[in-house]
Amino acid sequence: MIKTIDFAHLYRQHLARSGRVFKPASDWDSKAAEMRIKVLESTYATEFIKRVSVSPTDTVLDVGCGPGTIGLALAPQVKKVYGLDYSQGMLTALEQNVTDLQLTNVEPILASWEDSWAAIPVCDIAVVSRASIVADMDSALTKLNNHARKRVYMTHLVGGRFVSREIAELLGREDTSFPDHMYVLNMLYQRNIYPTLDYIESPSRLAGSTNANELIEKVAWSFGELTSAEKEKLTQWYKQDPEYARQGGEPMRWAFLSWQTQ
Repeated sequence: MIKTIDFAHLYRQHLARSGRVFKPASDWDSKAAEMRIKVLESTYATEFIKRVSVSPTDTVLDVGCGPGTIGLALAPQVKKVYGLDYSQGMLTALEQNVTDLQLTNVEPILASWEDSWAAIPVCDIAVVSRASIVADMDSALTKLNNHARKRVYMTHLVGGRFVSREIAELLGREDTSFPDHMYVLNMLYQRNIYPTLDYIESPSRLAGSTNANELIEKVAWSFGELTSAEKEKLTQWYKQDPEYARQGGEPMRWAFLSWQTQ
């Protein structure tokens, strides 16, 4: 029965309900310089890399590579890394990092999920790190499977929210979550692909508040202007468990999916 459900269509419907507006390349161009260094060393990147298995003869396609968070960490372990991104600013940042790290086996490619990948090299490994909220997941999975001879490694947002689910529910805010990783799991299952699944956790964006007022400021930055009633709800939530509140509530979770291509 599950194989008869059109998860690709349901994914597109869910994405439409979320109101997702995809950023133009220029938005990422403007952030590239700021992101160039700080994203290279993070707990998230370390957790991603330790779950990836490569060999010295492998070639890697890093989709949505940004300034090279994952691809540059893998480069010393493999034969070649192709960094694909639709932001020229990000690719420029990638090239600057390549120079700083004295790497010689990294090649940038300017392309998007929506472009034809006919000229994109077929590699042994494809990685997609925090770049999988796409307009057409079915097409994206086809492209990944066609361009990875051995294996794909992907992270996808759990719960479809960059902001806290529990705070959104506490405030009674409308559910604008993006399609969850369960769509990806089911779409792969329908292709007779059975991925492994793990989770990478990182602190909530609301972490670090030392009192209720600081929490309110963080929430307002993420959710917009708050009413007096909403501020009171947050104050009471903070008082119920200050230690949990200082952590920002539940952590942000990324589903780490890995599968062998056919």
